[in-house]
Amino acid sequence: MAVRVGVLGATGAVGQRLIQLLDPHPDFEIAALTASDSSAGNPYREAAKWRADSPIPAAVADLTVGRTDPDAVPDDVDLLFSSLPSSVGEAVEPAFCEAGYVVSSNSSNARMDADVPLVIPEVNADHLDLLEVQRDERGWDGALVKNPNCSTITFVPTLAALAEFDLERVHVATLQAVSGAGYDGVTSMEILDNAVPHIGGEEEKLETESRKLLGTFDGAELTHHGVEVGASCNRIPTLDGHLENVWIETGADLTPEAAATAFETFPSLDLRSSPEPLIQVFDDPSRPQPRLDRNLGDGMAISVGGIRESTFGLQYNCLAHNTLRGAAGASVLNGELLLENGYL
Repeated sequence: MAVRVGVLGATGAVGQRLIQLLDPHPDFEIAALTASDSSAGNPYREAAKWRADSPIPAAVADLTVGRTDPDAVPDDVDLLFSSLPSSVGEAVEPAFCEAGYVVSSNSSNARMDADVPLVIPEVNADHLDLLEVQRDERGWDGALVKNPNCSTITFVPTLAALAEFDLERVHVATLQAVSGAGYDGVTSMEILDNAVPHIGGEEEKLETESRKLLGTFDGAELTHHGVEVGASCNRIPTLDGHLENVWIETGADLTPEAAATAFETFPSLDLRSSPEPLIQVFDDPSRPQPRLDRNLGDGMAISVGGIRESTFGLQYNCLAHNTLRGAAGASVLNGELLLENGYL
């Protein structure tokens, strides 16, 4: 029997992506949608300005949108996927957890809280057990798990693949698609014929979230990885797909050939949304490119190219689809991990 799920913030861009992914999912059944008070009470087809690249699923179109409040969500919903703005998520996600709901959230609030697992399943699935600490400390019957920022998700799996070579320092420059800012986030006059060399708060997320994701959990406490990470984030006029340039210094010798092998052999998981291979390596130094490669593995794969020695150790480029692997797909994958590990 499919798990009954809900989407918090269902009318936004990531909420629409979540609905696209959840509607055909064999393990999940969409049973509740929430949005702002102005949308509540309306059929989803009227509340959402549907901009996804497929029609509104018939099973969802006539569902009535509810308020984003635990009292407005049916008790038999077991899992909520949250795409709320962080300011809203900070206020309401704990209330849902207190009410007994398990929340898989894409929102940025609480990602760095000591008892909140920040998870990329192929990288740190064992961190999910931090939920036991969370429930003990907060007295929740529910639970809160987060996926990282879309730009963090793009390069951290590549770091995890190279962790055996003793990561010391990483520098990353991101070239981020406009969809990462939401439909109304960047005006055409701002981004056309242009690049914006600053994205508020983004650099800090890459620098801190990566160390938490690569950290170790001993069953009681999570210790962040000691790697030093520096980031520069840029918005460019592509629709989807974050391309990132990475320079990495390691304590152990690392050749381009050894790095390519480590990327190619880094394992995926036996979860529906985890692609095989997880990391695809290109020999062509002009790849990956957003338009050509963002949809690899149904948008859930990481692609890597341009692996070469540099003044700063090893250099390479990586790419991921920011609203699939980097947002909605990441939350669904965490939902699959929650189900696999008996948290639902």
